[in-house]
Amino acid sequence: MANSPSGDSVTDRLVRVLETFTPTRTVQTAAEIGRRAGLPGSSAHRIVGELVDAGLLERDDDRRIRIGVRLWELATRSSQALRLRQVAMPAMERVQARVREHTQLAILEQDEALFLERLSAPDSGANITRIAGRLPLHASSSGLVLLAFGERELQERVLAEPLIALTRETITDPAVLRRKLAEVRTLGHAVARGFIETVSTGVAVPVRDEAGRVTAALSVVLPRDAPTEPALRDLHAGKRDIEQALGFRG
Repeated sequence: MANSPSGDSVTDRLVRVLETFTPTRTVQTAAEIGRRAGLPGSSAHRIVGELVDAGLLERDDDRRIRIGVRLWELATRSSQALRLRQVAMPAMERVQARVREHTQLAILEQDEALFLERLSAPDSGANITRIAGRLPLHASSSGLVLLAFGERELQERVLAEPLIALTRETITDPAVLRRKLAEVRTLGHAVARGFIETVSTGVAVPVRDEAGRVTAALSVVLPRDAPTEPALRDLHAGKRDIEQALGFRG
């Protein structure tokens, strides 16, 4: 597609506009979008207007901008991630009904854990993850599973980057993280006590697709001092149900 005077393509600018929306920033003005996307005001207003006309963005009564229903509709038609979520939902509901804590499904996306779904009970404990939210791979039980069973190139890439601490207990030493990943592969699950919030423990197991590849992580977030063994039993039962639905026969 044609480039702008600054050299970036139309596609680049469209993506930057859409990426200004986050799970916690769902409504913005056109000026805020332009500033966050690094676009001149006139370009931002023109692109936003075109996306509104196409139904990909919407304006509310105060002329603020939000993601449009048509964008969700188009994504839902063909997204492999959303199909995975649909397949996993019955098993997730069974796990959540037994554990009565946050139950989550995450996939690997651009070297982060992207959360497709989260089920919660009214009295569930602390949890910062949101649907369509992301966490660093080294800092969550789901991320540790996706990283441990991911490709070697992914592991080395993550290990080579600065490992940001979300709490005092987040692993930030590459050597320690390498040992933790080996432990996850050996045990077949990850336990992350206090990695994201000091009051919580994340527990996750890998979910394999029909080819035997780890395609997702199924996890629960427990109070920090809660025993992990009962939750692990329920998670393994849930992952087997999802894998069977996906066609894995290992």
